[in-house]
Amino acid sequence: MENLYARRYNERSLLAKIKRYAQKAGQQVIYAVLLLYYVMKDPGVVLKTKLTIAAALGYFIVPTDAIFDLAPILGFTDDLGVLIYALVKVSSSLTPAIRSKARHKLRDWFPGPDERELLALEEKIMASGSRE
Repeated sequence: MENLYARRYNERSLLAKIKRYAQKAGQQVIYAVLLLYYVMKDPGVVLKTKLTIAAALGYFIVPTDAIFDLAPILGFTDDLGVLIYALVKVSSSLTPAIRSKARHKLRDWFPGPDERELLALEEKIMASGSRE
């Protein structure tokens, strides 16, 4: 299944989905997407890690996923779960520079991002990663 979604990933589709659904998806989902995006762009990241990221971002892009994205409240819950899973897998590549780039880009869609939400997501990633 990972290959199916990895094949759906491309940068143009990802940015179009963010632009169209950022407000509905919410800050945590978009921040998770941006973290993965910037890890993927890092030339020092190995191919296997990039394939994991491509699969998660491909899942985000695909309009027909487990919970329909336009469904109020729950629409992006499954996406966030997949994104967090991928972030846990690549957490060793989440550098302060990548976090900074993601936060900066997040301001394109959320002019005043809620730092508590972003920190809560980062804590979830780190807590899940420490259990693996």
